[in-house]
Amino acid sequence: MTATPLMRKPLEETDLKDWGVIPTMIEGESHTSGKVIYKGPNGESESGLWICTPGKWFCHVTSDEFCHFLEGRCTYVHESGEVIEITPDTAAFFPKDWKGECTVHETVKKVYMIR
Repeated sequence: MTATPLMRKPLEETDLKDWGVIPTMIEGESHTSGKVIYKGPNGESESGLWICTPGKWFCHVTSDEFCHFLEGRCTYVHESGEVIEITPDTAAFFPKDWKGECTVHETVKKVYMIR
C-alpha cells in the first residue's frame, strides 16, 4: 500500500469489480463496474473509476461528488429542468441531494471523488 493512492491510465484499467445494475432504472438496464482506489476509514469519502453502460435512471446524489468524465456520452437532467450534457473530458460537481435523471447514451467512464 502506498501513501498516495493513484491510478495510472484509468482508460486502460482492466482490474474492475462488477457493481451490478443501477437499482433505480427507468429505461434499459445500465450495468456498472469500477475500481475503488481509496475509501476513508469511516466510509465518508471514496475515490476511483466508475463505468456505466447505456440506460436511463433516477439519480439521487447522497454525498458531494466531483467527476471527471473520460469517455462516453450522457445527459443529466436536474429536477429543476437544468440539462447537463456530458462528453469526454467534462468535469462536473454534483452537490449532496442533487436529484434528477441520468441517460447514458454511450458507455461512460469517469474518475470520481465522493466526500
